[in-house]
Amino acid sequence: MKLPRSYYNMVSFIGSAIAVVSLAFIFLFFVVAMLFADTSSYLGIFMYIILPVFLVIGLVLIPIGMTIEVKRRKKRELKYIEKGWPIIDLNVSSYRNAILIFGSGTFFFIFLTALGSYEAFHYTESVEFCGTLCHEVMEPEHVAYLNSPHARVKCVECHVGEGASWYMRSKLSGLRQVYGVLTNDFSRPIGVPIHNLRPARETCEKCHWPEKFYAHQLRHEKHFLTDSLNTEWNIGLLIKTGASHSAIGLTEGIHWHINPEVKIEYISKRDNRLDIPWVKYTNTSTGKETLYIDEENMLNEKKMAVAVSREMDCMDCHTRPSHHYQTPMEFVDHAMTTGEVPKDLPYIKKIAMDLFVDPYDHKDTALITITNTITDFYKDEMPEVYETRQDDIEKAIEGIINGFSENIFPEMGVSWDAYTDNIGHKTYNGCFRCHDDNHVSESGEVIRKDCIICHSINVQGAVGEEMVVGLTSTMDFVHPKELEEGWEEDLCADCHRYLY
Repeated sequence: MKLPRSYYNMVSFIGSAIAVVSLAFIFLFFVVAMLFADTSSYLGIFMYIILPVFLVIGLVLIPIGMTIEVKRRKKRELKYIEKGWPIIDLNVSSYRNAILIFGSGTFFFIFLTALGSYEAFHYTESVEFCGTLCHEVMEPEHVAYLNSPHARVKCVECHVGEGASWYMRSKLSGLRQVYGVLTNDFSRPIGVPIHNLRPARETCEKCHWPEKFYAHQLRHEKHFLTDSLNTEWNIGLLIKTGASHSAIGLTEGIHWHINPEVKIEYISKRDNRLDIPWVKYTNTSTGKETLYIDEENMLNEKKMAVAVSREMDCMDCHTRPSHHYQTPMEFVDHAMTTGEVPKDLPYIKKIAMDLFVDPYDHKDTALITITNTITDFYKDEMPEVYETRQDDIEKAIEGIINGFSENIFPEMGVSWDAYTDNIGHKTYNGCFRCHDDNHVSESGEVIRKDCIICHSINVQGAVGEEMVVGLTSTMDFVHPKELEEGWEEDLCADCHRYLY
């Protein structure tokens, strides 16, 4: 099939070859993706982003080569082409063939471009793209996400949300992040809080409707002490997420903070939003404002003059809704509850806690240390247990390693200590950032540090010996371990963030 003479040049040939090879690989990768469910995330990158770029480059090279060839021939033959627009004569077979080929090819290319752009858009919005493409950087967040309550919610539904403007912001931010990964210029761990996140009321509240939040909820927790028997300790709480009855709405309870008629603003001394000396409450229906100040922790006048207040939303308490890293105490208790770690293996809770007092530099080092420490303890200290319960010891090692692998990532500097979760007050100060008895208004009102504001204890004690009261009653908290007098005045996080 004859084509215009200008097509026969090296640049156009190279462009044709690049386009044909790119198209062939796109089809090949598409077939592979259809036949095999478990494919690499990089396959999608090549199929929808990289190869289409080469396909376009190849197609663009064809007319470039033809234009260069026409100019070259024009210089050799001054009469090759007259001045003005080129004449297309459909009576000439080479012109007809060219129009047929390039017309059909253009239509086919536009169709592929539309299809590829659609697929590329959806691929870049996928969890696979967000979580596995930049493996080193995103591994901690991706692993934590897969074990979170939001594991079936796509990353973009929270991190981007609806609308073209936020989509463009996220993609522009993504380009900067890609550059950081390629140049190895990123912090370990990734810094928080992220200040340019979309407001929670435009993302979280698309699913979580504030007016329909639950009333009181029962919560049962199981812990194991670090004695030889791994004594099982139960505690049952009535969590006052909302009012005592759902019909009352958000007039009381923990979620009162986001009542549409309530506006809470605060100023933090540092960028991490953990040290809060200034809180303002506004009743939006009446316009009444109340200012609470911690005089002992206040910013000086110069810093207060330039400080910017933040309006409290879901993310100020639910700091890690999809990327929570459990403490060793939490993930070991969980493993012992589920049976992944045998709870009747002597001293296993204490051994596990001792393993995580000091941080590890590398995952491989941690895995070797966990295995050797547990094995050597039973071999040296309890040889009879080592001889008779080797299967349980190996099971315990595997369970503790699994917990470590899902919550601690040494290469990225990620662990429970790197990212604060402000739900509650045991491991982090959370509620106690404001509810500390130190924030006082001019009229003497205090933001109280009172346990029964948020929960009441109905059950607590060693298994089989629990103390129990009715749901409408409460009891004082009893610490499982005997502590020095006056411990009630201390913050839970002072010990629980580092000691287990």
